[in-house]
Amino acid sequence: MTQDFWTRRKFIQQMGGTAAGLAMSSCAINANRAPQSFSQAALAIDPVIKPESLEKPNLTIGYVPVNDCAPFAVAWEKGFFRKYGLNVKLSREASWATSRDGIIFGRLDASPVVSGAVVNARLGAEGARHAPLCAAMTIHRHGNAMTMNRAMWESGLRPWFEYNGDLEAFGRDFRRYFDNLPSEKRVWAVVLSSAIYEYFVRYLSAAAGVDPLKEFRIMIVPPPQMVVNVRIGAMQAYMVAEPWNTRAISGNEGIGFTFAQGKEIWHGHPDRLLCVMQSFIDENPKTYRSLLKAMIEACRYCGDPNNREEVAKIISARSFTGAKPKLTRPAIVGEYNYGGFDGKDRTVKAADTTIFFEIPPNISSVPNAHSTFMWRSHSIWLMTQSARWGQIKEIPHNAHEVAETSWKTEIYREVAADLGIACPSDDYKVEPAEVFIDKKAFDPSDPVRYLESFEIRANAPTKFYLA
Repeated sequence: MTQDFWTRRKFIQQMGGTAAGLAMSSCAINANRAPQSFSQAALAIDPVIKPESLEKPNLTIGYVPVNDCAPFAVAWEKGFFRKYGLNVKLSREASWATSRDGIIFGRLDASPVVSGAVVNARLGAEGARHAPLCAAMTIHRHGNAMTMNRAMWESGLRPWFEYNGDLEAFGRDFRRYFDNLPSEKRVWAVVLSSAIYEYFVRYLSAAAGVDPLKEFRIMIVPPPQMVVNVRIGAMQAYMVAEPWNTRAISGNEGIGFTFAQGKEIWHGHPDRLLCVMQSFIDENPKTYRSLLKAMIEACRYCGDPNNREEVAKIISARSFTGAKPKLTRPAIVGEYNYGGFDGKDRTVKAADTTIFFEIPPNISSVPNAHSTFMWRSHSIWLMTQSARWGQIKEIPHNAHEVAETSWKTEIYREVAADLGIACPSDDYKVEPAEVFIDKKAFDPSDPVRYLESFEIRANAPTKFYLA
């Protein structure tokens, strides 16, 4: 099968003027929707830190209009920013690329980024700007999914849980569908090249024996443009945060179904990180710690089961996702509907649909673990995937040094201690086989061996067979 890599320009041209115009209008709207004034609840909060005691109390913080923005919305609406002496201006970002680049170029002081963006920027990976980005904390785990279009359903593909763990059966269905499409139609979309979503799409297909480097393409599309691009046939499937998967299912937009949640690829995976530049930490240590405290408290609020209905409503506001509560609610509350076109109810209730703070008991954990704590071993895993798919030539020899420089776990521990929150004593942990879809354990002490254990990968050695 001949590989014909598309450029972003060619992809937009293929979509046509209508879709391109929609993309332009989407970006323009995003810039003006951020909340402009504090809520009454926020104004009623008495600061425990005086703004004048901070190096930089006035901050501009980005967010992207998906469910991930919940802690930012809550920190704003409930006054957690104000509590810790911060006067925050929120900036609604058009895409995950602008959220990342806004930090790099100084337009934003802090913003959420996809979990692979930090180390890829540090390493100057393909598709990433070389910059000293730092991860401050995990915003949440899970809360994302893969959507496939209706044609994929009609071809026989079904949600992953209905395959009962049979990767080979899924691989046959998946390859059969794409084999019946012309090459220009074999497209899956993700939000950014360094997103864990891209790694999950590739990981899943490779685990099923389908080479994602040869059998289909992955394109970059901002979340608000996902549904319309499936509708017009520009792509067949995508992986994104909620509510853009729930929006797609029958009963809503009706253009597709949820194939799998990200937690079914790696149970317990990190999704978004709070990101700043190294210079921000160096120049504003007090401000940085205040920001962490505000965001940790916001995540704890979002994670409280008693608050989740309210959180789903808060992020439904036009300033945040602009989506109806019926779209934001399922992944926040934990009543997630995979959809389908046979009238069957595929709603699954689970405490781990989106994890903001407390780790549900069904997830393998260690003492004092919580969702906002950053395992540097997860940073190492992300490097293995960047190398696996050719974004970097190899896992860096100083991978652990890169993890320790870019994921600021030691400062997180200090701040958490100030809030009375205990943390794990280690920065690294082995991910057991049962948490991955292919049952392959990850040991961060030997990332090279882990990478080489995958038969399907970029730059894999060619096998020769003698007759």
